[in-house]
Order: sequence, then C-alpha cells, then structure tokens
Amino acid sequence: MTSVDARPEAPTLAFPAGFRWGTATAAYQIEGAATEDGRTPSIWDTFSRTPGRVRNGDTGDIAADHYHRMDEDIALLAELGVSDYRFSIAWPRVQPTGRGPAVQKGLDFYRRLTDALRAAGIRPVATLYHWDLPQELEDAGGWPHRDTAARFAEYAHLTADALGDRVATWTTLNEPWCAAFLGYGSGVHAPGRTEPAAALRAAHHFNLAHGLAVRALRAALPAAAEISLTLNLHAVRPASGDPDDLDAARRIDALGNRIFLDPVFHGRLPDDLVADTAALTDWSFVHDGDLATAHAPIDSLGINYYAPTVVAAGTSPTPSPWPGTEDRVRFLPAPGPRTAMDWPVDAEGLYELLTRLRDDLPGVPLVITENGAAYDDYADPSGDVHDPERVAYLHAHLAAVHRALADGADVRGYFLWSLLDNFEWAYGYGKRFGIVHVDFATQRRTPKDSARWYARVIARGGLTG
Repeated sequence: MTSVDARPEAPTLAFPAGFRWGTATAAYQIEGAATEDGRTPSIWDTFSRTPGRVRNGDTGDIAADHYHRMDEDIALLAELGVSDYRFSIAWPRVQPTGRGPAVQKGLDFYRRLTDALRAAGIRPVATLYHWDLPQELEDAGGWPHRDTAARFAEYAHLTADALGDRVATWTTLNEPWCAAFLGYGSGVHAPGRTEPAAALRAAHHFNLAHGLAVRALRAALPAAAEISLTLNLHAVRPASGDPDDLDAARRIDALGNRIFLDPVFHGRLPDDLVADTAALTDWSFVHDGDLATAHAPIDSLGINYYAPTVVAAGTSPTPSPWPGTEDRVRFLPAPGPRTAMDWPVDAEGLYELLTRLRDDLPGVPLVITENGAAYDDYADPSGDVHDPERVAYLHAHLAAVHRALADGADVRGYFLWSLLDNFEWAYGYGKRFGIVHVDFATQRRTPKDSARWYARVIARGGLTG
C-alpha cells in the first residue's frame, strides 16, 4: 500500500484532535494455529466441526494465519497510520481449560504482538472475550452456568497481570448479546444451543462476569488503565406509531439493549424485561449483590453498529434469539441498499444510537469499536481490489459520527471492522469485511481501495466531500 500524501487535503468534516483511529479483529477469525503452543479447542472449534453449522464446513484452523504473519499485519497497520489496534485474546490459548495457571507460550504471542504494536507507535486495545469460550467450560455448563463468570474473572486477572505493562485499554466482553442469544437462543452461533431460558441466564452471567472482571482488572492494572465493555446495541425502530408496534419495539429494546445497559450503568434489571419473560424464568439466578457487581464503574463504552432493527407486532420464526417475543414481534427489512450480508446500509441508525447514549448515559465516553460492511470483493487481473460500495458505506457512517459529535455526543474513537478478510463465523470464508483482501489459499494480503481511502481519512483527520 503506497503511503499517503505528506500534506493531505484539509478535511471538510474534521474530527477532534486526539480522536482515536483504528481497526479491529478477533482472535478466532484471524489467528489460526488452532492446536499450537498449548491452545485447546474453544466452542467455535467444536461448532465449526459440527456438520451443517458453518458454510462449506469451514473452520478457523488457519483463518488468516495471523499467528505466523503478525509482523506483516502490523506493517499494514503502520501503513494505514492507525493510532490504535483492537484485537482479542484467545482464552483457550492463554488458559486452555479455563482453569488454573496461564500457558506462557500463549501469553508470549500477545507479548510479541503488543511489543511490536508499541514499537510501531500503535496503541494496543485488548478484548478479553470475543466468543471463544474454552470447550471444557462449555462442557461444564457454559455461560448459563454461574461458575463461568468466576472463571472469566480469573482469566482476566492472569492476562492483565502478564500484559498490563503493555496494554493501556482493556475491553472485558465483545457483544455479549450475540454470545448469549445467538449461541444459546437461536443456536446459529457456538455452542449452538436452542434454550431460551438458558440464553437469559447466559446474559445475566455475562453481566456478572463483566463486573467481576472489572474488579480483577482494577486489582492487576496500573491506575491509569482504561477499562471498557463493547455492546452491539440495537437501533430499534417501530414500523409505525401503532401501540402494538411501539410495544414490539419496547420488547426488543429491553432484550437487545437495556438487558446490559441497565445492570452495568444503573445496577438494576429492567422491570419490563422481567415481566415480559416471566413465562420462561423467574430470574432466581440473579443473586443478591450480582447487580451491584455488574455496576462496577468503567471508563468508556464500546459500540458495535452495522444496521438498524425494524419491528412490528406479529410473529417470528423459532428458535428465536429473542426469548419470549415469538408471538409478539415481527422483524421487517429496512429499506435501502444492502451489503453482501443482506444488511441494510443505514448510517442514520448509528447517529440515533450515539445521541440516545448522549442523553441516557451522560458523562460516559463512547467509542465505535466496530463498524464496516461485507461486499463481494475480488482481485482484478492487475491484482487490485476495488470496493467503492465499502468506501461509500464508511464515508456515510463516519459522517454520522461527526454529526453526533457536533450534537454533543462524546465519541472518542472509531475502529473500522475489519483489518483483514477473515473467518466470518457461521458464514465461513464467504463474506469479506476486510479493507485488506486475503487470498486464503496463499494468504497473500492486498490492500483494497478502502484501505487507501481510510489511510487518507486518518492522515487528514476527517472527511472531505
């Protein structure tokens, strides 16, 4: 990738000085080396080997081979000019059974990664959990089992104790909604269970695990360390002003947003959520003190956004990732162009989320920790990868972030998803989110047009046009 101009054009939409520009990845999606240096199976190793679960029977055994190509990938980050790089730490690489001492070879990989990032002038941002639960902990009950939260806190302390001198920003969990409700509700993600009540238990234990991990991190890290949580909050829109459609939106807001926001930021469960799900559970798994633990203060909130959620009164298929809503809520396609995931392109939803959080959580700094789009990219005969749709998508969403900033939202950074084409969970290698094209047969990396565009945005500190 050629370097950007030394004197980039002045932006028409300038972002604040010190705004953090980054990209994001996840361990299982890029690392590979699934059985090396003591790593044992995660739930995604097991799930991807289960016939019919992942397209084409793809697995993350090799993925983008980042474990062996780290230096090449850091060079790409340096060429982009990012200030920050968000990656996740593979729990089964660091603590293979989810119990006991850490494996030093696993920690050594992250030591090398963070040292190389710092040498390149890039700030490491570590996520402790991006869905790769050690299989042994799933065999013991997984996230619906209370003890998993305690195991996560132990893992957090081990990892922070080893890397705390290198990593200044720590995220406890990535998208616990997906892990709880796609993993235990609809079963389309690992571990593939379809148990609505278990999904609700898992969601609570994620909140508990987050709070316990915050406590463990505070004990292990320097006082200046930043601790965060990343949520895939839903920009929920009712299809109309009809009371039944409004009630459908309320139900999805409770299950998609307030189930995490209320415990973490207010130390409570939403009353309407408890009432809506009374036929599934009495919430007796919430013990005295749990909500106070979940309410541990954090330094920022990460937001992952891709598309809005439009709902109306009606019914939806089962198994559903939305426990208790199957006979109450119907999901509608949002209008407009679509990505290769068949997700609508709608930057207004990101603006809606940011301004809602400005009002609901005053004083809480916000970071866009994931935003991006999959398109059917390919290298042309000259070897170039042109992706104008992705450039348009990113421009629109960054413009929405800029508008939210102008309207008072305290947004501190933007992490583009993703640096590399990778293993896209149940879609296998069929969906490409990267700004760097990966030929999975050869592992050749080719920056796409969007990578060069993003490098110019970073260099000038904002958007033009």
